[in-house]
Amino acid sequence: MAEPLLTLRDVKAWYGPSQALHGASLEVHEGELLTLLGRNGAGKSTLLKSIMGMIDKRQGSIRFKGKELIGLAPHHIGRLGVAFCPDDRGIYASLTVRENLRLPPVVAEGGMSEAELFELFPNLAQRAGSAGTHLSGGEQQMLAIARILRTGARMLLLDEPTEGLAPVIVDRIGDLIRQLKERGYTIVLVEQNVHFAAELADRHCLMESGRITDTFDATTLLRDFDAITARIGV
Repeated sequence: MAEPLLTLRDVKAWYGPSQALHGASLEVHEGELLTLLGRNGAGKSTLLKSIMGMIDKRQGSIRFKGKELIGLAPHHIGRLGVAFCPDDRGIYASLTVRENLRLPPVVAEGGMSEAELFELFPNLAQRAGSAGTHLSGGEQQMLAIARILRTGARMLLLDEPTEGLAPVIVDRIGDLIRQLKERGYTIVLVEQNVHFAAELADRHCLMESGRITDTFDATTLLRDFDAITARIGV
């Protein structure tokens, strides 16, 4: 098997004096879609932020394409081809859809053009001149994902993209993630909706108390669904 695209070894992270990760280890291969499952407070979002360099105090090793990320600033990590879509979506309310799309820099060739993004997200095309405050929650999530696709990054860190969305919008987000996987993107997805995650991912990692305690494939998740969801608390 090829070397992992992303490797975490014994990663610890702190918010001030409070330790949030207690030695998390993980491998993600190119083109893989992997989910992080776990209770609130298990460390899932902190793990994504640690990869992205958004946690000041980290220990251990995080390597992307063989390059150590510990010690690098977030903008340097972004320029290596890693993109983060936060759970709060980060839409600038005073800017239009088109202006929000154009904010992040292009870091690599192969990013989607504005025309391609509007074809992929027809709702955004219709709202191109609308301010961020005028978008629905689903439209804001689509914009947040579209914005990182423009950069050319091929590794996507998606933090709870379905949170608070209506079922019909959740289905659309699921279809979009499938399309991105088919296009060869590598995706790490934090998701509370286990039914949603079960239909998408190649592998699932269970996080408990700041560690990855179990990893299983989609077949195992479906076979042991009740037992696994009991551990997650859903």
